[in-house]
Amino acid sequence: MVAALALRLSGLYLALCMYGQIVSGRVVPVVVNTWPFTDATAKAWETLSKGGSGLDAVEKGCSTCEVEQCDGTVGYGGSPDENGDTTLDAMIMDGTSMDVGSVGCLRNIHSAISVARVVMEATRETLLVGVSATRFAVEMGFPERSSQTNHSWQIYEAWRKNNCSPNYWVEGEVSPDPTNHCGPYKRLQASKLGAGAKVSYPQRDDSNPNVDTHHHDTIGMVVVNATNHVVCGTTTNGANHKVAGRVGDSPIAGSGAYCDSEIGGAAQTGDGDVMMRFSPTYQTVENMRNGMNPQAAAEDAIRRIMRKYPTFGGGIIAVNVKGDYGAASHSFALTYSVRNEELGEVKVFKTTPLTS
Repeated sequence: MVAALALRLSGLYLALCMYGQIVSGRVVPVVVNTWPFTDATAKAWETLSKGGSGLDAVEKGCSTCEVEQCDGTVGYGGSPDENGDTTLDAMIMDGTSMDVGSVGCLRNIHSAISVARVVMEATRETLLVGVSATRFAVEMGFPERSSQTNHSWQIYEAWRKNNCSPNYWVEGEVSPDPTNHCGPYKRLQASKLGAGAKVSYPQRDDSNPNVDTHHHDTIGMVVVNATNHVVCGTTTNGANHKVAGRVGDSPIAGSGAYCDSEIGGAAQTGDGDVMMRFSPTYQTVENMRNGMNPQAAAEDAIRRIMRKYPTFGGGIIAVNVKGDYGAASHSFALTYSVRNEELGEVKVFKTTPLTS
């Protein structure tokens, strides 16, 4: 009887090992991504289950959101800037080699995450931006086509009719008054002060009050495959009505996402202009390196931002190489999607926003 039970357990273990790896009671591979973008999670999982690499899984999962234009905040046809253009930011990171490929302010190319992967694999660079990034993508074989749609133009026109509000200009620093006028704007500070004058800048709250569960602007994904290879990535069309030329947190390693196959990975979403000042995903991974579980690691990184910007809105997902996962957020409840063998399907979880 004991022998029969041992044989059954052995068979179960071997069956699991054919698919994944048992580590501390968990089964990897695992896919975790921000928001209930479950088609992206499922595509990444399908890619792994068919023998694809972690890089393949992150690329295909994020590409799914680009095609589906998830919530209008990923891919073409959403979040027009102050000139009405939709531009894309994306990154992909290999947690074993620590190689990174990123693109920022990418215009008229729909497959931003795939271009980022080519930057990583075909060049020794890390980040390409603007029209030169578009030129690079075209040279690498990606079709150039408009990222504007009728929907994105309608968003832009409605914003113009509302006196270009809300926007990202600071009242009292430019003219005309950005709270009730459209640009172009000119800087006031230089004309107010004489040459060599010393300026004292009071601390201000740069948090974006328009960031919430419907204006979060990123899918971030972390994949741990069966051999504990960790890969992470992001893709987004950025903040609605952003200043033209803006590159946010998403394509910045250590901000939008960060991963290390010795430890795990993390990705963030929310008010990127504030969050990127703290390298939160790098901090989260380092917290795990120092012994925190993913939940505690993400919470600590969020609290570090809260102490300086108490009204900011954002969230972080975290995964360690054992397959444990967690998330934390502030100002809104972050929903995130997970798939592993234990769950049996894509499940969506929700955080309770931190208040202190």
